[in-house]
Amino acid sequence: MTTQPQHYPVISIITPSHNQGNFIAETIESVINQAGDFSLEYIIVDGGSTDNSVEIIRGYAEQIERGTWPARCQSISFRWSSEADQGQTAALAKGFGKATGEIFAWLNSDDTYLPGALQRITDNFNTHPETALLYGEATYIDTESRVISRYQTDEFDLLRLASSNIICQPAAFFRSNAFRAVGGLNEQLNFVMDYDLWIRLGRHGHCTYLPELLATYRLHEASKTINSGFLVKNSDESLATTIHHFGWAPLTRVYTSCRIRTETLLPAYLAKRPFVLVAGAILFTIIQSILLNHGLHRNDIMLLNRKNLRKLFKKRIEIMTGV
Repeated sequence: MTTQPQHYPVISIITPSHNQGNFIAETIESVINQAGDFSLEYIIVDGGSTDNSVEIIRGYAEQIERGTWPARCQSISFRWSSEADQGQTAALAKGFGKATGEIFAWLNSDDTYLPGALQRITDNFNTHPETALLYGEATYIDTESRVISRYQTDEFDLLRLASSNIICQPAAFFRSNAFRAVGGLNEQLNFVMDYDLWIRLGRHGHCTYLPELLATYRLHEASKTINSGFLVKNSDESLATTIHHFGWAPLTRVYTSCRIRTETLLPAYLAKRPFVLVAGAILFTIIQSILLNHGLHRNDIMLLNRKNLRKLFKKRIEIMTGV
């Protein structure tokens, strides 16, 4: 009786990067230090950084090529490029276009994987062949890699995904065949390309929530998530994507968009007054919601709960982190 050779899946991780020299070494090491029964294909797509990012990337690539960086998994393939591009989504699309693995993911150049993360997802994909998207938990960290709080994840529910970001991108992994089947990333999106992908994968196949810590999500002033220069475009793109997929503008997303816009429109001394800011945002939300939904939408009733109402007077960062 002959035994079949053990199959080691190839996990392709893409890191888009641009001028993240302060964090990228930590990101790279969190990937290439992963141990387990899998092969790693790591592709870094740098957008022509002008800081020390390229020097750092080249240093790790040379160590792996020489064999002086010990592989803790079955094998490591490390490829990288640095040239001007059309932004993060284009860089990701370029990287995934070169990837050959069975399991895909991306890790931004300021986030990290926790030790053992890739073995945990390998085990789950191996035992659950029906899974198209697998996601776990993550912690928010600051510029010094200190933990701030946990990202608020939950069991997968497509309708809930319409109104709440329950999937944390750096802790999400998906099968390459499912990714290709749904058409890959929407390169027209600059901020919510991940959210758009989760919706399409959720409609394509089974999505599994793994209640274990897999990654960290770094918050800093240059981050698209909290940078004031990106917030309006980010929230508008999120709302438009939700309407496109669900035909519904959830109150939570309408309120987020209206609050951010209200804060930018009000004089500074009024924007700092919570009651004025919230009152203006609620008024705009009611008007915008009725216009977008052509009246009241029945799904909004479930969003009018105590948990969401408590968020009205909280800042965006407080809502995200829960602190």
